[in-house]
Amino acid sequence: MKTAWIFPGQGSQYVGMGRDLYDHQPAAREVFDLADQVLGFDLTRLCFEGPEAELMATENAQPALLTTSIATLRALHTHADVELLPDLLAPHAVAGHSLGEYSALVAGGSLDLETALRLVRRRGELMAAAHEGTMAAVIGLDELTLDHVCRQVQAELGAMVVIANYNTPDQLVISGAAHAVEQASALARQHGARRVLPLRVSAAFHSPLMAAAAQKMRQFLHTAPLNDLRIPLIGNVNAAPVQRANEVRSELEAQIDAPVRWTASVQSMAARGIQTFVEIGPGRVLSGLVKRIVPTARQITLGTLAELEAMRVSRNGHRTQRLPAPNGWNGTRDSNGIHAPDSTNGTPPIVQEVPQGDTP
Repeated sequence: MKTAWIFPGQGSQYVGMGRDLYDHQPAAREVFDLADQVLGFDLTRLCFEGPEAELMATENAQPALLTTSIATLRALHTHADVELLPDLLAPHAVAGHSLGEYSALVAGGSLDLETALRLVRRRGELMAAAHEGTMAAVIGLDELTLDHVCRQVQAELGAMVVIANYNTPDQLVISGAAHAVEQASALARQHGARRVLPLRVSAAFHSPLMAAAAQKMRQFLHTAPLNDLRIPLIGNVNAAPVQRANEVRSELEAQIDAPVRWTASVQSMAARGIQTFVEIGPGRVLSGLVKRIVPTARQITLGTLAELEAMRVSRNGHRTQRLPAPNGWNGTRDSNGIHAPDSTNGTPPIVQEVPQGDTP
């Protein structure tokens, strides 16, 4: 049975993530220690103790999620029984939701961890510095209708608004100039959207308004050492396999101001025979999305020591793990299937690359 490893993006972070792995898994501890050394500050303490507002800041959340995801992956190799769970340790593809692509590239052998940490720290800083536009989640409206809404508003206002995240067939995110997003939100409701949720973000992520940040990131990526992937990445930009180093560079250069085509990415993996999706890293956001995109697929969530141990003792490694949410991760699912944090701003972490707190 074919398996894919998938890695979460921004929005899945929570205070306390990775601490159980650090305390009990030397391989995971080495990852956190390296992150502190490379970044030059105590990222480990920030992950384990907060303060929450500091962890949620984009420039910190991105390397924190990368670190915790790779620490989980390293711990997986010490827990998984190769004879019982061979498919789990030999994925046919890797993927990540936006930021999560960097974790996927480390897992697939294109990036070493030190390079990835430097890249995501810079990426987070560039995104945090952007201050043009806003975003909104649109629930219960199909892609074609919402695209028509965005085009109509752009024609009327002469201002940018586009679909930025294709999270599931009926869960989309629009991004653009603030007044254009506001008008598109109102029009989406008129066309039958069940809910429209304004997002508390600093800028119009994954839209053409991020072109300046994307250009600066391209300059940074230009000299980054990249290798061909051992395991193909299903990229966010085109939902197609990426394997050569030059293809990886193009994917990373494009992703900041290009939409996240997560629905198409999951469908692409399913079309290639992948039936089991293993979410590696904090939270359970992507497993929920996969379930809505490919209901027949199996999901395994591996983000805590308890989940890793449950996976190891089970001879049926393909079942969905049904364990209590980790301490500090207060995500709940509402009637629309959106994972909404119990926090003051109410931003659903299902909308990746969207900080849960205010971005500086």
